[in-house]
Amino acid sequence: MDHQALAAELLRQHDAREQSRPLGGLERSDLGNAYQVQREFVRLLRARSGAAVAGYKVALTTKRMQAMCGIDHPGAGVVLANRVHPSGVVLKAADFGRVGLEFEIGVRIGRDLPASAGPFTFEMLEGAVAAVCPAFEVVDDRRADYKLLEVATLVADNAWNAGIVLGAWQTSWPDLGAARGVVKLDGAEVDSGHGRDVLGHPFAPLVWLAEQLAQHGEGLKAGDVVLTGSLVTTRFPAVTEHYGFTVEGLGTVEVTVEV
Repeated sequence: MDHQALAAELLRQHDAREQSRPLGGLERSDLGNAYQVQREFVRLLRARSGAAVAGYKVALTTKRMQAMCGIDHPGAGVVLANRVHPSGVVLKAADFGRVGLEFEIGVRIGRDLPASAGPFTFEMLEGAVAAVCPAFEVVDDRRADYKLLEVATLVADNAWNAGIVLGAWQTSWPDLGAARGVVKLDGAEVDSGHGRDVLGHPFAPLVWLAEQLAQHGEGLKAGDVVLTGSLVTTRFPAVTEHYGFTVEGLGTVEVTVEV
């Protein structure tokens, strides 16, 4: 399989704002090759932008998101430094195929966790977290037909990551499993979830991610930012909208999508 050619095709589709579709030449459940294509795709993005890797996103960590996408297990993508935004940023919908917002708890890793440190446990990852914050993930699903969605294509396409928006980092935090996250649209509450909706606790996806990276001889590094999965289903602004996402004990992060 020509991973470079498939990655180049993904980049071409993004540049042309083409609708997302199953990637020809990649079997729908072939995650091994999908992550190889993702690596090549991220390499192309980095070559174009010069951006460093800022961290990772873990997708599909709640039952609601898995049901939305018809996929019953998590996936990972890479977050590039030029796609990290502060709270209050204004995003332009025209810069994306179709922009979506997801509502997450972000973490910052405080020490290196090389592949050799495994097997990884919840306690090990919990001890490696230096700070947490409320966050948005910005996704670009390029008007995907979810009835045709394939996990391999989603993974190859960097799990649709198009950026992240971070609230203020907190170095102490409450019980994140019990913490309620509230989504407000133009000031009115429209959805909510709890940290426990994310694989039982927002740090649980970190264990999955560390094991996933270790399969390729890689590991989390001090300073890496990881988004742990959306507590509620994705919102796709069709008109200009302002969102606030508040997590109990962590504060609020805000973003405006301008259409």
